[in-house]
Formats: sequence, structure tokens, C-alpha cells
Amino acid sequence: MPATSTETKKATHVLIVDVHALVRAGVRALLEKIDGVKVVAETGDGHEVISLTGQHQPGIILLDMTLPGVNALDLIGKLAQTFPNVKVIIVSPDDSEEHAAKAFRAGAVGYLPKSASAAELVRAVSAVRKGEGYSPAKAPSRIIVKEPVPLADKSNPLLELTPRQHQVLKLIAEGYSTREIARALEISVKTVESHRTHLMERLNIHDVASLVRHAIRVGVVKIDGYDAAAHRRE
Repeated sequence: MPATSTETKKATHVLIVDVHALVRAGVRALLEKIDGVKVVAETGDGHEVISLTGQHQPGIILLDMTLPGVNALDLIGKLAQTFPNVKVIIVSPDDSEEHAAKAFRAGAVGYLPKSASAAELVRAVSAVRKGEGYSPAKAPSRIIVKEPVPLADKSNPLLELTPRQHQVLKLIAEGYSTREIARALEISVKTVESHRTHLMERLNIHDVASLVRHAIRVGVVKIDGYDAAAHRRE
């Protein structure tokens, strides 16, 4: 039975941007199996993205990080200015935390490595449809970085952190031990200790107690009766 106009309005429209036609075809086939998702356009030319977005009004753009002749991070900024309701998921051959952090800071709400499985692509699109962010980090959903830090908020110290460092900071502030954090994030104890050291260096903090206080102050964890945003304005 054909979809009603109400059902059509509820569908999430997706624009696929990838230099490889075969990749676009595979992604389209996967996305069109998701109820409520409709691929409205695709392109391998980054210069067409703005015009296609204006023409088709997608809710989500899957954007190849390595489009020739186009700086994907600059393109995210232009999209955010022109189409503030469009959500961008970056797809990149580099799965490092630093590259993911750059994408989030530019305004992306999701980040996928090109090595991601079909199931992970579906999870990422589903999360973004629900108003969440998506990070490739192997972490429980409750500690995934759900919102990119706004680029304009220069006073926010979280701008200095990678998504993984944000996760580690949150778990430290919640009272998890080093071994518990390692298990939760599926990384080694040594890696957790390295993240903690880098956190302290970046934030100029020298002990765990101060790190916890900092996490509370900037709103990484919530304490009843404490307004982190108001505190930062003081």
C-alpha cells in the first residue's frame, strides 16, 4: 500500500555524498532497508552538495571526508550556516580520535570510519535520527558523546578534548576505577592511564580529585542543584 502524506512527512531524507559510485549504491541499498529512511539524492561531487541540499532538503547527509577538491570540514560549516537543521555524518578512511574530534568541532553529529560494518552504519543513522550523536568508539551507548561541542563556544574547555578523552573524563567523574573504565571502553588499563595523563596535561590539572571537580564544573556529569552553565558565566 502506498505511503500516506503523513507517513511521507515522517520519513528521514538522506543525501549520500561519496566519490565512489559503487559505495553510494551499497550505502543506498542498506539505508533503504531502514523503515522511515529515504535516500533522496546522491553525488560524488562535493561542489554539488550545497545545491542538492537546497533542492532536496535532506535531514541527514552522509559526507565523504576525502572528496577531491573540497575541504569537508569547511563544507560542514557552510551547511551549518545555510541549513541549520541538516545533520551531517562524516565517513572517513581515518578512524583516529583526533580526526573524529575535528569533525565534531566543525559541526558533524556523527563520525564513521569507512571500515565500519553495515550494522554500524544503520546504528549511526538511527542514532542521529533520534537526535543523538554517533561516535565509532567501542563504548556503551550511555557514555557516547551525544552532542558535538559548538564551535562558537570558545569558553568551553571540552573543546580541548577528543571524544575518547571526554568518555574517560566522564567515567572518572562518575567514580569508575581504572580497571572498570578499561572494561567499559574495551581498552587496556595502560591506555586508560595514558588518557588520564593527557587529560590532566590538556586541562592543566594535577590530581584526580581536581579532575572530578572540573568535570562537574563544566557539566560532563550532573549534580543536583549545580548549574554548570551558570557557573561558567560567572
